[in-house]
Amino acid sequence: MALPKKLKNMNLFNDGVSYVGQCKNVTLPKLGRKLEGWRGGGMDGPVKVDLGHSDDGIQLEWTLGGWDLTALRQYGAVSASGVLLRWAGAVQRDDTGEVSAVEVVVRGRHEEIDLGESESGEDTEHKFNTTCTYYKLTIDGNEEIEIDLLNFVFKVNGDDRLAEHRKAIGL
Repeated sequence: MALPKKLKNMNLFNDGVSYVGQCKNVTLPKLGRKLEGWRGGGMDGPVKVDLGHSDDGIQLEWTLGGWDLTALRQYGAVSASGVLLRWAGAVQRDDTGEVSAVEVVVRGRHEEIDLGESESGEDTEHKFNTTCTYYKLTIDGNEEIEIDLLNFVFKVNGDDRLAEHRKAIGL
């Protein structure tokens, strides 16, 4: 019998600046595919055809306790990949004590900054929603998933799933 790996610690970096002690939480991006049903002649039912990544895009949501000028000054970044965020997590199995390093790197820009409620003598939190053009998930040094929307790259466990598509269209 085994116990699941659970997040024990984490940190968020914004353009290399550590938010240790400041980052309250991070909602890692939901990965989705756009699938459309197709039922042609001679088919007894529909098959969902993969049309690429979801129209919902890749979003990273994160909350800081208090004011941070680094993130605020990134608002309205001209480049779609103008902000680099790196989330590092330590997950551990309680049966063996084994610790794994999990890392998510994204590039994008802040779509929304919620400065929240302000009240004297009360806690202050700022919430950020960063829409991403790039995503990479690495676990224990192995690049599990890499998505680069601007450069037409989609890799899973080293398998470049768009290589033949790039070749077919001359990229």
